[in-house]
Amino acid sequence: MKQPVLASLYLSLAASIWGGMYVVSKYVLDYIPPLTLVWLRYGVALIVLAAIAAAKRERPPKHGRDWAMVIAIGIIGYVISISLQFVGTKWSNAHTASLITASTPAFVVLFARWLLGETLTWRKLAALLLAAAGVIVIVGLGGSGESTVGGNMALVGAAVTWALLSVLVKMASARLTVLSITTFAILAAFVGMTPMLMVERPGLTAVQWNAPIVMGVLYLGIVSTAGAFFLWNKGMEMIDAGIGSLFFFFQPLVGSLFGWLFLHERLDASFWAGGALIVAGVAVAVRSGQSA
Repeated sequence: MKQPVLASLYLSLAASIWGGMYVVSKYVLDYIPPLTLVWLRYGVALIVLAAIAAAKRERPPKHGRDWAMVIAIGIIGYVISISLQFVGTKWSNAHTASLITASTPAFVVLFARWLLGETLTWRKLAALLLAAAGVIVIVGLGGSGESTVGGNMALVGAAVTWALLSVLVKMASARLTVLSITTFAILAAFVGMTPMLMVERPGLTAVQWNAPIVMGVLYLGIVSTAGAFFLWNKGMEMIDAGIGSLFFFFQPLVGSLFGWLFLHERLDASFWAGGALIVAGVAVAVRSGQSA
């Protein structure tokens, strides 16, 4: 299987898992505070990835600059970006959050041009505009609810830091395996999130544990974190960062679809029209990767 096709599969799966994740997290967040839930996700994911790394005899980074890169991925992407996303979503409305988050691929293109020297072709630009238009069609430019300047700035920060994460993963994969990057970056994130639990005291002690909550946490940790983070990092290793970032647009697409399937949320014609634009944009991008 050709590299762009395999990378497309990995990135599509990762973004689709994140898109469907909110159906599970919507239930679990009724019982577990958000930062505590993120910490639990990373804890479960770390156990899984560490076991796999041990079985494969994966070695930790040897050099200081490799450790610095892995720690930067964990802190910038998995701590700061996720935390800003929570803060921004809390102080903004859903439509604004969706639109600002959808700017992530544009920032990836800029970082990839700056840090990796990737060229910005007309085909890449057309793909980005098509997919971005699809998100706008799906979520609309309006929306109910209030948004604040602080909330919007936090969302912009989340988009920028996740874009930087994607490019840093691409850079680190030239020296380290994807399993090593993902495992030790999540370790850094787990350590970084631990002090933040103080914000949500009593946190864990207030959770009323039952089977659905435990299954939800395990799903979020194993599938949505360990699995999806590995797939995203692997896909970004195999394809231009500017092209790979466009698969991020599958997240709101699949999230809306899963909301329709499992939460009985309404989908109108704009969803299907926007979805078609997103798929068209990604198809243009993959064609660009194959002809490069």
